[in-house]
Amino acid sequence: MEYTDSETARDLAARARAFVEEYVIPVEREHLGGPAVDEETIAALREKAREHDVYAPQMPEEYGGLGLDFRDVLPLFEEAGRSLLGPSAMRVAAPDEGNMHTLELVGTEEQKEEWLRPLVAGEIRSAFSMTEPHDGGGSDPKMIRTTAEKDGDEWVINGHKWWTTQGSEADVLIVMARTDLDAHPYEGTSLFLVPADTEGVNIVRDIPHVGGGVTGGSHAEILYEDVRIPEENLLGTEDAGFKHAQQRLGPARLTHCMRFSGMAQRALDVTTAYTSEREAFGSPLAEKQALRYDIAEAEIQLHAARTMIRDAADRISAGDEARIPVAMAKVFTANTVQDIIDQCVQFCGGNGIGKDLPLADFYEDVRAFRIIDGADEVHKRVIAREAFSDVDESELDVLTRFGEPNR
Repeated sequence: MEYTDSETARDLAARARAFVEEYVIPVEREHLGGPAVDEETIAALREKAREHDVYAPQMPEEYGGLGLDFRDVLPLFEEAGRSLLGPSAMRVAAPDEGNMHTLELVGTEEQKEEWLRPLVAGEIRSAFSMTEPHDGGGSDPKMIRTTAEKDGDEWVINGHKWWTTQGSEADVLIVMARTDLDAHPYEGTSLFLVPADTEGVNIVRDIPHVGGGVTGGSHAEILYEDVRIPEENLLGTEDAGFKHAQQRLGPARLTHCMRFSGMAQRALDVTTAYTSEREAFGSPLAEKQALRYDIAEAEIQLHAARTMIRDAADRISAGDEARIPVAMAKVFTANTVQDIIDQCVQFCGGNGIGKDLPLADFYEDVRAFRIIDGADEVHKRVIAREAFSDVDESELDVLTRFGEPNR
């Protein structure tokens, strides 16, 4: 399919595809069904990514990236998503990718030197600590209960977070906390940079969860108990935490969409290869009409998802928040890729649920996509609110109403 990608974007995607096929997928195959990949292996892949000019393309050159436009980088994210290890290898994996973007957008020069530069280099890790356990902020972030109070030239943070991705391994945590309890949470919440070794940061546990086997992905439960940080660790503007989070989440949702689109495309590639070779009832599975129709439908839906993602990305690149297009792309893509991968597992039978192929790991990882970065229902609520925001009552002028004969 031809999309409205620039020549720069197409060239970058082609380099990324070649890099993933030649270096990343062979390493992935060595780890399927086994222990998670180690840091030394990821570091070696990152060095190869640098050599092939596909490392951190979304980050400014002055901090170690390629300095490319968001829209030009987007197709690379899809190529990265073809392998479980691709995003980490090219330094475009969540949560670091979104956290680096946040630091780039609203961090001070000192914060960028201390945290952004080593993050881009892959020398440290980060986490975004926003979601809270039951009774706290989750899908409804207005329910956030973690607080940060000013005490002289320090902030004191108290709260309880969970599902903090990479929290156990992080060197720095971006923590969202209430800073003005009298204001609406959208106008009274701030972001803070909290070094993970700060006294009072207590990792309770890594939450057992579906997925993350090959990459070793973790999600931490964390208590913040009288955590003191200097006032210069405020990230962005005081009380503008939700605004900054939205600046982060719009592009991050689209990069998630592209990574998972790449995963779905790889699942289709594996499945078409498998069903072309595997025979049953006298002919290859690929010659069965029902299967062919389902593969065709998957290709149609994936093409629609890619188009929606690019439309939203174009709007963001033009300076629009694009909240509704992003929400639509997120919901549609999450459901599309989940359905495709589920169907691919089914078509490959025992080899679908086994771990010689990547499909079972894809299946485990993709389910979370309908929840992370905003559950389907939250995005649908936003879309529906927009749909009902400007009702045209004149459409009912010809309606026959009780007691008003239509003569």
